[in-house]
Amino acid sequence: MSRKKRRNGAHQPVATVDGYNNFPAKIGGQSKNIQSYGTYVPGYVSRNRVELEFAYRSSFLVGAGVDAMADDMTRKGITISSKLEPGQKGMLDTFWDEIGIWDGINDTLKWSRLYGGALLVVLIEGQDMSTPLKLDRIKQGQFQGVMCLDRWMVNPSYYDLVTDYGPHFGKPKFYKVITNQQGIPPWKIHHSRLIRMEGDSLPFQQAQTENGWGMSVVERIFERIEAFDTATAGTTQLIHKAHLRTYSIDGLRKILAMPDDNPAKAALLKHMDMIREYQTIEGMTLMDKSDDFATHSYSFAGIADVILRFAEQVSGATGIPLVRLFGQSPSGFSTGDGDLENYYSRVNSLQERRLRRHIRWLLDISWRSLFGTGLPDDFTFEFNKLWEMSDTDRATMANNVATALSTLVDRQIMPVHAAMTDLRNISDVIGIGGAITDKDIEDAKAEWEKAESETEPPPKVGAPVQQKPTGDSVPDKRNRNWLIRWFAG
Repeated sequence: MSRKKRRNGAHQPVATVDGYNNFPAKIGGQSKNIQSYGTYVPGYVSRNRVELEFAYRSSFLVGAGVDAMADDMTRKGITISSKLEPGQKGMLDTFWDEIGIWDGINDTLKWSRLYGGALLVVLIEGQDMSTPLKLDRIKQGQFQGVMCLDRWMVNPSYYDLVTDYGPHFGKPKFYKVITNQQGIPPWKIHHSRLIRMEGDSLPFQQAQTENGWGMSVVERIFERIEAFDTATAGTTQLIHKAHLRTYSIDGLRKILAMPDDNPAKAALLKHMDMIREYQTIEGMTLMDKSDDFATHSYSFAGIADVILRFAEQVSGATGIPLVRLFGQSPSGFSTGDGDLENYYSRVNSLQERRLRRHIRWLLDISWRSLFGTGLPDDFTFEFNKLWEMSDTDRATMANNVATALSTLVDRQIMPVHAAMTDLRNISDVIGIGGAITDKDIEDAKAEWEKAESETEPPPKVGAPVQQKPTGDSVPDKRNRNWLIRWFAG
């Protein structure tokens, strides 16, 4: 047939849908199926402060979802790995404990996760809050502590933004305190005097809907938590109906239709009261021969699996494993050690991304307030590991580390003081080496660096042999695994 003379009379190809078609199921044929009508709508739970607070106070899952991550990010603290003067590390740790810096960081993380944003303000005595903070102007004893303010306690100056390039670029330059319920003055705080934290980050357009802040972590998990609460509440209701008793009486409807003063109806009600009162383990139920008494029990088989599936969804939504979120391992599953280890790795990555820069800034302020100078150029610190090995694994690792370091020292690949430094740095993991002091390391280094004199006379017969290992005397000859040694004539 000619292409110009089609059966339907069309001169152009007719648009069709290729692939599988099922008209009753609304699949194909240019018709949408039921699933295609699903969509996502904004919840904007982050805007409803009261609902967030009620959920945080009432639901242990909301509380755990908000608090667990913040607690784990601040629970172990840090270890200063750089070399300092004796006593400086202890003074710095004590100072942070006294003014509650870790508590302030923890609160800021919590309220930023709950509300979508919070601030940590440093309190410098004698300085105007509205002026930029100059680190070199901080004198000894001026740093008095920190204070946490959530997003609802301040009014950012979005009409005046930071124009200097850096991590604060495009953020508000000032924050006006709008609450005085804690006796806080109506400060106008410069952005250089605070740490700004947000909950879940949002793209630009959505961030504008939150007045520039982030999103509460509760917003994404709210639906899953409601589903879990519904499942557990429904199961609780079933418990009240787990054991039902029925009493079949011939002609019951006729008796119930009688007036209340009818002797037959009164006798029936009295009979029921007697059954409820005396039907115990040692009691007895008296009934007419034609009556029928039966009990019905509800089976709870499969309900635990349903609740567990809802719990897994909540765990996935929060990013917190079941063993950490609920405080126990689910029955029939592993102990959750692998999940915990992965979770702690995620916490450590969040510490590096969201806390390291802020903590170093707070350490710099603390150092200037304590010692009157800035941080040393080589100042470094590490977050303490959250994952703790078992005693057996710890002992095995300690033995392996000690053997490896001893081998390296014996073969003169590593000096003694370097091995002592490495051992002390991992003492929190393997459990040994923590007692090594800076003086011990310095003494070992001085002993190791003592040069062997080539002009001094040989030691007298009977003189004590030096304890420091020596290499082969001939420089162009390599060591022979301590089996053959070369001596100069």
